[in-house]
Amino acid sequence: MTSGALRERVARLREQLEQHNHRYYVLDDPLISDAEYDALFRELQQLESEHPELFAADSPTQRVGAAPLPEFATVFHRQPMLSLNNAFEDGEVAAFDRRVREAVGAEHIEYAVEPKFDGLAVSLVYEDGVLARGATRGDGYSGEDVTANLRTIRSIPLRLSGKAVPRVLEVRGEVLMLRSDFEQLNRRQAERGEKTFVNPRNAAAGSLRQLDSRITAARRLSFFAYGLGEVEPRPQLDSQTQVLDFIGKNGFKVARERDRVRGIPGLLGYYRRIGELRPELPYDIDGVVYKVDSLAWQQQLGYVSRAPRFAVAHKFPAEEATSVVLGIDVQVGRTGVLTPVARLQPVFVGGVTVTNATLHNLDQVRAKDVHEGDTVVVRRAGDVIPEVVRVVVDKRPAQVRRFEMPEQCPVCQSRVERIESEAAYRCTGGLYCPAQRKQALLHFASRRAMDIEGLGEKLVDQLVERDMVATPADLYDGGRLTAEKLAGLERMAAKSAENLVTAIDRSRRTTLARFIYALGIYHVGEEVAKILARHFGTLDALLAADWEELIAEKERLQKENVKRRAKGMQEEEPLLAGIGPEIMRSVANFFGQAHNLEVIDQLVRHGVSFAAEERSGGGVLSGKTLVLTGTLPGMSRDEAKARIEAAGGKVSGSVSKRTDYVVAGSEAGSKLEKARALGVPVIEESGLLDLLQSGAEK
Repeated sequence: MTSGALRERVARLREQLEQHNHRYYVLDDPLISDAEYDALFRELQQLESEHPELFAADSPTQRVGAAPLPEFATVFHRQPMLSLNNAFEDGEVAAFDRRVREAVGAEHIEYAVEPKFDGLAVSLVYEDGVLARGATRGDGYSGEDVTANLRTIRSIPLRLSGKAVPRVLEVRGEVLMLRSDFEQLNRRQAERGEKTFVNPRNAAAGSLRQLDSRITAARRLSFFAYGLGEVEPRPQLDSQTQVLDFIGKNGFKVARERDRVRGIPGLLGYYRRIGELRPELPYDIDGVVYKVDSLAWQQQLGYVSRAPRFAVAHKFPAEEATSVVLGIDVQVGRTGVLTPVARLQPVFVGGVTVTNATLHNLDQVRAKDVHEGDTVVVRRAGDVIPEVVRVVVDKRPAQVRRFEMPEQCPVCQSRVERIESEAAYRCTGGLYCPAQRKQALLHFASRRAMDIEGLGEKLVDQLVERDMVATPADLYDGGRLTAEKLAGLERMAAKSAENLVTAIDRSRRTTLARFIYALGIYHVGEEVAKILARHFGTLDALLAADWEELIAEKERLQKENVKRRAKGMQEEEPLLAGIGPEIMRSVANFFGQAHNLEVIDQLVRHGVSFAAEERSGGGVLSGKTLVLTGTLPGMSRDEAKARIEAAGGKVSGSVSKRTDYVVAGSEAGSKLEKARALGVPVIEESGLLDLLQSGAEK
């Protein structure tokens, strides 16, 4: 590659990655898969490593974190970052509106309104469109220089994307941690035996002030902009609404829930609307912010002490309270996961009286050090299930009882197993456990399993609650589900009842792979079910398998192949390729339960049958990996995938050097481009049909 072509490729990669970062982290509308993004990122990393002269401080690769900083330098804000006055009652909001109207001499005021993020306020200064420094709010007049850490946040652009970018642009906003990222972080912390965080705000603050920015990079933080500081030259903007529009056009994420309202009815209506939406938001908020929309009126109103006169924060009622743990019970979810739940002394919090609060799992019980008899802080946000946040250790009684997970399911008495990868405990009752019954039936009847059309959630609820069905085998017991009995259920007429009976009867004849998937074995999805079906060929062979011996052989082969790779030797063909020891143990546990075997036996006796699968190793596409992209003219993607797998091939979702063929239809996307770049053969549907018919390589 020539020097010019190399620079052009690096520039193109940086542009693509920033575009994809913006789509993913700002617009929540990704265009490519994570694997495709990673491939572009690795290519850029490699080129920058091989050609140091191409290094740039604003490259997307520089978000991963730098060497530890010895300390944070102090940054003085050119314009103070002041806090807001608070309002807690409707009357205080009315008083704020009255003061504004009297000060500007207007009958009605338009307000820009938005959620009040529960995060950490920061300032970002861009010079000639490039991020120059970032700082915390601190005391409002000076903060800490956390530029290196802010660079790791992917929703913060390193280079501005707007047109006519000011020479100096200071954007202010909130760094926070999304609820989903907070849960993942605490789960990782607990698994490592490290301290967990009390709430997303504490996690965000602690992550942003790390001396090692690599730690910050490993904790997914987000940034939402809400205003401007210093701007040179200042664009022609007349309102706060236009300010946020301007910020958004320059590549920043702003609250989607922002609005513009008029007067007291508009303010209070927005407050109540956001309050109802609060549980569904991906981040924590503790109120809403009202700002006079007119910038001219904002300037006229000015500031008082350390807060602006033109804005106020309307806070939500407290959502935390203290209570006493009277006991810890265990609930069994519909997927079999056991959840410890604290029985509480009744306490009013978040607008309701709470008597129970989730403890999530045993690791969280240990991390929070919760015992029966403890005084605890309980949180409830809207309709979210109340949870125990922390223990008030100073109020702990002299004698408290340590909680232990039961060894048997409290519902069906089946053995409980620990799922190490998920820090969870799970009932092995499977098809037998009443707590899992509805979910097991819905999964069994789903389209990709036994495909019983018409057997939906509301109908399953009625069948279970009226004791008409207990296990999947009961669906095929002719005496239980007659058209006459089904017609007596809610929303079921004679015709729909007859259709369901027909659908159940039609589903008796299926494939072994579908049947295995329908059983709902933990960790066994469609692909694993197909591997098992191809390996064993028949249900009898699957049920007769010696899983202890298979698991031992799998682990032996894995260790042997590690040694072979280190010596550059060819690896042995893996046993049950695509299935690891953990999945195999889950399968072994399922078939080791007598009640599961009994349900399977009943299913077969009630006429469920399937043709024997072709054993692994056969087929014209055996050992070949294909990728499908675009729309094929003569068959659906599912049909193409099924035909490839039936011929012994594997269908992958991403293109790599190991891909044998990419099957491209109309409107093929980035996978086609990547295949061409890697030199992977590209064929159309006709080429795929030739392969399936003859096995000839094209």
